[in-house]
Amino acid sequence: MEIKRFEKKIYLSSPTMHGDELKYMQEAYETNWMSTVGANINETERLVAEKIGCKDAVALSCGTAALHLAIKLAGERLYGQPKVGHGSLEGRKVFCSDMTFDATVNPVAYEGGEAVYIDTERDTWNMDPVALAKAFEIYPEVKLVVIAHLYGTPGKVDEIRKICDEHGALIVEDAAESFGATYKGQQTGLFGDYSVISFNGNKIITGSSGGMFLTNNVDDAHKVRKWSTQSREDAAWYQHEELGFNYRMSNVIAGVVRGQMPYLEEHIAQKKAIYERYKEGFKDLPVTMNPYDAENSEPNFWLSCLLINEDAMCKQVRGEKDVLYISEPGKSCPTEILEAIAAINAEGRPIWKPMHMQPIYRMNGFVTATGNGRARSNAYIKETGFEDVGSDIFSRGLCLPSDNKMTPEQQDVIIEVVKRCFK
Repeated sequence: MEIKRFEKKIYLSSPTMHGDELKYMQEAYETNWMSTVGANINETERLVAEKIGCKDAVALSCGTAALHLAIKLAGERLYGQPKVGHGSLEGRKVFCSDMTFDATVNPVAYEGGEAVYIDTERDTWNMDPVALAKAFEIYPEVKLVVIAHLYGTPGKVDEIRKICDEHGALIVEDAAESFGATYKGQQTGLFGDYSVISFNGNKIITGSSGGMFLTNNVDDAHKVRKWSTQSREDAAWYQHEELGFNYRMSNVIAGVVRGQMPYLEEHIAQKKAIYERYKEGFKDLPVTMNPYDAENSEPNFWLSCLLINEDAMCKQVRGEKDVLYISEPGKSCPTEILEAIAAINAEGRPIWKPMHMQPIYRMNGFVTATGNGRARSNAYIKETGFEDVGSDIFSRGLCLPSDNKMTPEQQDVIIEVVKRCFK
């Protein structure tokens, strides 16, 4: 096959628009409802709650805003309302997914809490229930767990919920990447005490920005709506009795989401087809695709990822910004593959760098299936039995171009480029 550079760039995951979005944006413009109230917001909240199967949904400016208010709500439920200028988690530890985007965990810091990162399991690349149980042995006082469903793949929800219930801990569920994915027939976004999704520009349904707080508790929904509009009290003037935020979704953004919603299942089917074509195309390579529990879950296949077998990894060393590798016949590494993909004008990216490896969080706790994941080396005794799963996946994995506008012919070219990296 002759490899030619794509004239038009193939993106990792870009918005797929259909035309209905413009109709609802135009409606907002023509009716002059350009602020944070309007028919688009109301209808988008209704559509999302109906799809997820929850009682209420609150449209917010971004997924991070939704996470912040969910985590703040959990903190106040557990520890009471803080003084102004203090977070609801001040001085408290919170267990968090380790291999995720930092938006999942930063709101813990916004509220003054300290994240303790829980290692990843290999079956779904999500929080390891074994490591979570070990974490409760080390930190029995913890009462809040923040989980994410990585790349649209549901984690081991039942196991995590059982452990949390045993310890009286609440769950904040970050379903930002997994809108439309199901676990045992139920939509992700139903499994947390507080749950959120995202409509960021690269998500499976987009508003260009935006997020949603999901709940079965109407009082919680009312509280989040109030907080998101600067916590105005019921008075003719501007009166405030608690701290508020400017986090409400605009009616214009809601119009984009509203127009996207009928196409969720179509987008999922397109993403799944991309995943399956990669899986078939790579069947003779020393690699595996990002895994999922086919018996219990159906991902939304937001991003297709590749993991290189250990014995097929060429030497690769990463610093804070730079990376070096040595190309070897029959072997490859994420950097070499990403460079080859970029050379034909396609976009991939590394797997999320685990939070416990990030400079900002290097002093935070980290727990693996065998216990404390910090300070495990010993100059005099060889440490055995310890495995940092998240860092291993980060080292050997990468995200492939997963744009649902990519044609099968274009994907065939990308598959061939990856194959040639192993020659």
